[in-house]
Amino acid sequence: MALDRADFYDAELARHNQHLRIAARVGRGDRVLDIGCGAGQTTREAARAAPQGEAVGVDVSAEMLEVARQRSAAEGLRNVVFEQADAQFHAFLPASFDLCISRFGVMFFADPAAAFANIGRAMRPGGRLVWMVWQSRERNAWSGAIRQALAPETAVFPGAPNPFSLGDPTVATELLGAAGFVSIDFAEVREPVFYGSNVEAAFDALIGLYLVKDALAQTDEPPDQPLQRLRDLLEAHMTPEGVLFDSQAWIITARRAAE
Repeated sequence: MALDRADFYDAELARHNQHLRIAARVGRGDRVLDIGCGAGQTTREAARAAPQGEAVGVDVSAEMLEVARQRSAAEGLRNVVFEQADAQFHAFLPASFDLCISRFGVMFFADPAAAFANIGRAMRPGGRLVWMVWQSRERNAWSGAIRQALAPETAVFPGAPNPFSLGDPTVATELLGAAGFVSIDFAEVREPVFYGSNVEAAFDALIGLYLVKDALAQTDEPPDQPLQRLRDLLEAHMTPEGVLFDSQAWIITARRAAE
């Protein structure tokens, strides 16, 4: 199951990943921290770009990290490490990283101010931050359309993770500034998310995600009704390139202030 989810997430975000890789500009000797690394695609790419440095991927999912380690070993990468940890609390070695990257992995902290401060302490003075986060819920059709199809009477699912918590640049800027980052900037990325080469593949992938599970848990309808609406929605988004939904993201860049 973890392998399936890893492949799904990497395929879903393939277009976004290209933008993040270009923005990161990993140097050959950089020591890179990857927050919320999942199955480690971005961590492995950083390790390959930094043959004289190191890439450290951090995530809370033991399942996904096991996939990351397997894939790194298969690729023969020796300068990559994966650690199961919550970056909000993890005791990183102070001032030990040149670059911190994240592909949609920094929006879910219980206390983002504490998390960003902890990450900031792990960065050397002048170290760079390059994070990709979603813009607001309203600018991301993949979330709103799927939610409406499954549970049209429910605006927000109580207790569900909020992938749009950093969609407001003012909020993100205040958090990062308080954590010791400067030169904070936002670059817009408008790329579709990819859910499958056909409707059946997209349907099978989506029904295992928290977004769909939470929606089904919030409705009193028999499951076949919302699931049929989901299938109809996917049909409507079928293109020659597969099932695609519009999305908008930010690439946030910043530097750790000099001491």
